[in-house]
Amino acid sequence: MTLKTGRFNTAALALTGCLASYGAHADDHAHSAQTHYPHGSQSSFEGPDNLFTGNVSVDILFPENEDTNFSGAYVTFEPGARTAWHSHPAGQHMVVTSGTALTGTRDGKVIKFTEGETVWCPPGEDHWHGATPHASMTHLVVTGSKDGENVVWKEKVTDAQYAAGNTDTGPTFKALNAQQQAIVPIAAFAASGDMASLKVAMADGLDAGLTVNEIREIHVHLYGYTGFPRALNAMANLMTLVEERKANGINDPVGPQPSSIPEGESSLVIGEQVQTELVGRPVSGPLFDFAPVMNTYLQSHLFGDIFARGIFDYEHRELITVAALASLDGAEPQLAAHIRMATNVGVTEAQLHDIAASLAHTIGRKQGQRVEQAIENVLHAEG
Repeated sequence: MTLKTGRFNTAALALTGCLASYGAHADDHAHSAQTHYPHGSQSSFEGPDNLFTGNVSVDILFPENEDTNFSGAYVTFEPGARTAWHSHPAGQHMVVTSGTALTGTRDGKVIKFTEGETVWCPPGEDHWHGATPHASMTHLVVTGSKDGENVVWKEKVTDAQYAAGNTDTGPTFKALNAQQQAIVPIAAFAASGDMASLKVAMADGLDAGLTVNEIREIHVHLYGYTGFPRALNAMANLMTLVEERKANGINDPVGPQPSSIPEGESSLVIGEQVQTELVGRPVSGPLFDFAPVMNTYLQSHLFGDIFARGIFDYEHRELITVAALASLDGAEPQLAAHIRMATNVGVTEAQLHDIAASLAHTIGRKQGQRVEQAIENVLHAEG
């Protein structure tokens, strides 16, 4: 995207990826068979406040050159962030690579599109685009240029205009209560590491009646599934949120304190009992014959120490786990196992479908489909 000369400052012009310095890089290689733009070789910067509302980051991928009249960039919007009104003299393709995008036009029409979907904005069409109020979004933009210009910026999109484009109230939940509905995006964003969206989800959870200790326990529970780095980042995010809410006069209930293993009892023994209850039988097999210490740690620490903390019952812990595993790439075997465990401890199929609907709405279609596929494979195909 290129700004009209003289209308905005030089820093804002960097948004286009078509500055002379970028073009020179392309021209140096114009006569090569191919041109390689290494990761990080182009400019990255935060979207300027006069062109965007909210936090936006831009990563230029490639400039236009003497052979092509288009450039490309990744643009990431935190929850609620969006562009100002603008148009493109030669049009623009927008391809969502993560999350869900919104784009609106002057006639009030808003298109909602998600990962893997594309919107073409024709030349001269005034529009805006950005994230939904509750989740971050990244899209690839490929922007054409005409007579050396590829964007004309206009006034900022007002909060009222943005709100008018967000009439989607989300799915109708049939089985999850308000607190359970709030748990799903918290677990999912904590697992994926999307801290901006997690902060919004945790604030929504506190407003829905979750206590501080319940959200703390989500992160304690998930470190056994997503690792300490994700859990520590999520916990720090929660700490900051609670402090900010206190500063704004909101005193969220802390809730009951966690329990611990009773004195004289073994976390390994308790954990083996819990694991057996969840799975429906004692756990064994070639993997744990090959690496028996893995099951020892699962039993003594995850199913023993962590599950014994209380705060949440087994049903809620499995809701948390399913939402988190569905948000991780490559965790389909574990997701399938926990779909079965969830039903073994009282989670209904209707609740699982609600989790899928929540993930599809707030995180992405792919995450929701993972849960639906696991339900089909575990609860129906096996039958």
